[in-house]
Amino acid sequence: MTNDYHSFINKIHNKLDIDLNLYKENQMKRRLTTLRNKRGFNNFNTYYKALSKDGDLLEEFIDRITINVTEFYRNPKRWRVLETIIFPKLIQSSQSLNIWSAACSTGEEPYSIALMLTEHFPQVSYKILATDLDDKALSKAREGVYVERSLKDLPATMKQKYFKKDGSFYSIDERIKSQVQFKKHNLLKDPYPQNIDLIVCRNVLIYFTDEAKKEIYQKFSRSLKPQGILFVGSTEQIFNPSQYNLQVSETFFYERI
Repeated sequence: MTNDYHSFINKIHNKLDIDLNLYKENQMKRRLTTLRNKRGFNNFNTYYKALSKDGDLLEEFIDRITINVTEFYRNPKRWRVLETIIFPKLIQSSQSLNIWSAACSTGEEPYSIALMLTEHFPQVSYKILATDLDDKALSKAREGVYVERSLKDLPATMKQKYFKKDGSFYSIDERIKSQVQFKKHNLLKDPYPQNIDLIVCRNVLIYFTDEAKKEIYQKFSRSLKPQGILFVGSTEQIFNPSQYNLQVSETFFYERI
């Protein structure tokens, strides 16, 4: 069974250029075995053959291997630090910010950044690049329509000011949508953008192997301007940031040295 799985992920690498060896094996194998069984396949060989012929099955597979759990202002205390400490520090040296929301999923994170800057720092010009591996998630992000649960941590004033309610759905203001550029990107193989003031990549790297994480942190560091900031998730503390030319700025925020 293990050989069956390894053969499968090698075929996926050749077909999609997505290297599942760089994800934690137990977590990914469990996730994919559940999906495979749900679709009625009892081994990965027959599942791969079906994926190769069925576009819907392949899209579902890609959706499953990417992590699409997010909300506006997820972990509100961290966003408060971003608003009150990190952005004021960044703005001291520049009134024009380049921001990258990496592994942005369905868009709540980059839109949260745009909402914060628009609401609290209207004098600042900014560009937000939001990237993800999953085309389906990016398509939803570009639509900018969310269920109420996604907005549960967003300040009520922002919800009223920047969203239009339509039944049980909330559409984000076009002014906010226009501030975010969405693009497909694979953290494990594609070139990284450069001269970035703030990189936000949260609750994603926990799924990667230690080797893959080290490589990504090195690339993030090289993407940042000096004194630029990397904002990670609450389970992703970097224990030896100096090896990446980073230092702790605030908890879960790391500054490029």
